[in-house]
Amino acid sequence: MTAKPSSTEINRHSPQAHPGHNDEDAVRQAVAEPKSSSPAIWTGVYLGALLNIVMIAALVAANRFPNLEAYALERNAASYGLFVLFLLIPVIRFLKRPAEMFASGFVGWVLFVAGYRIAGFYFPNLFQVLRTPFEALIEGCVLYGVAAVTFWVAGMIFEVRRHPIAPRRRPAHPAVHTRP
Repeated sequence: MTAKPSSTEINRHSPQAHPGHNDEDAVRQAVAEPKSSSPAIWTGVYLGALLNIVMIAALVAANRFPNLEAYALERNAASYGLFVLFLLIPVIRFLKRPAEMFASGFVGWVLFVAGYRIAGFYFPNLFQVLRTPFEALIEGCVLYGVAAVTFWVAGMIFEVRRHPIAPRRRPAHPAVHTRP
């Protein structure tokens, strides 16, 4: 058998039991004070969107506009240049925070690979000509992983260089004075 809740328990959980605190106040407070999310995640989302835009523009230009074939080298160089420039966004933004650099790059790269996979439905030979989505995912993770580890180790080296390695030499006994 279950016991019925007492009237004090019911009243304790009612909005009237806490003056000044009701559902409308809670909603107003939630709207007025949004929870801050990680800048690494949002940078990754924007990175993924930018990489997908460059990829779609390059694929459409290469496959749907045959009159641009004469400018294939320039077209490909422009898309590669934009791609590399956008890949550097998390590296530059989180230069001194390698964990956030990797998280941001990873989120952006996963979103790019998802768009790459979807693009494979519209461009059937995409994976035979370039690489599979899994290979692209691994390449991006290794790229951002190596960058994060490199900047982490470099940060540790610079931190060690700022401080002396050996402590200052002190006299063996405070009462013993040495000549200068």
